[in-house]
Amino acid sequence: MCVVALAWQADARWPLVLAGNRDEFHARPAAPAARWAEAPHIIAGRDLQSGGSWAGVSDEGRLAVITNVRSASPPDPSLLSRGALISGFLERARGHGGTAALAHMPTNAFNAFLIDRAGLWVISNQPEPNAAALAPGVHGLSNGMLADPWPRKDRLCTALAGWFSQDLEPDALLLALARRDNGVGDHPPSFIAAPIYGTRCSTVIAVDADGRGQFIERSFGANGNVSSEVRMGFEWPMIG
Repeated sequence: MCVVALAWQADARWPLVLAGNRDEFHARPAAPAARWAEAPHIIAGRDLQSGGSWAGVSDEGRLAVITNVRSASPPDPSLLSRGALISGFLERARGHGGTAALAHMPTNAFNAFLIDRAGLWVISNQPEPNAAALAPGVHGLSNGMLADPWPRKDRLCTALAGWFSQDLEPDALLLALARRDNGVGDHPPSFIAAPIYGTRCSTVIAVDADGRGQFIERSFGANGNVSSEVRMGFEWPMIG
């Protein structure tokens, strides 16, 4: 992912809602969200080039989403794929033991949200490995340091907070993710429509108060038009 807004226990009807866009080179191979054949308790997309994923859930009550962090130096290809952190976390047994240790994985720069039965965590390896539990509320991630203002992240968090006030269904968040604006300075727009590198998919994950989950993924081609859509339901144990 490149921009994510996540609401954790911020609303009685929807205790968990995630909305985010994945920006990537259109030529990089990826599989859309699905239940993994070798681990059917996991729903996630797959990076077919380096492995792993960018966002996913498991039926055991886990959620993971990761963003890269801008760096002056190019990514180091000798390091583990950032997506391996996501798949590894979703494949683990219940319990959050070792969650903080994931910040020490030898990967390129990242931020990540992780949810399990212990709650919501944010981890990063920038400027050094760190992990913290987060309080209920609306939180955002982008391609900067965790505390950095990032216009597209801030816009998405505001849209998610407004979504709750309107008592809408999760589908409505896809409109916020597809917002076509001009960006601010060197910060990219909310949705990038470009032939080489752009928004590849928008993802909405929502879990209601009864543990019924929805996973919606809308994919886009190099022209910025919708190319496919995936919708799956899942059940979560009561967590938090």
